[in-house]
Amino acid sequence: MVKAKRNYRKEYDEYQGTPEQKKNRAKRNAARAKLRLKKGDGIEADHKVPLSKGGSNTKRNLRAVKRSTNRKKGAKK
Repeated sequence: MVKAKRNYRKEYDEYQGTPEQKKNRAKRNAARAKLRLKKGDGIEADHKVPLSKGGSNTKRNLRAVKRSTNRKKGAKK
């Protein structure tokens, strides 16, 4: 039995390639820069009101938290 070759480009485009996902990723990166956080430091930019719920990227809506805390929170508010 021969497995079909995976199309990684197609998988990436379907998973991360929608315009909304790209826009939100850019916003998350901007929030990280605004708080002057570095990659790999275990700290993330947390949006008090999530972007998916209409939150903004203003300093008022951001805080620096540990990665595990931010992942547990999800998009709850």
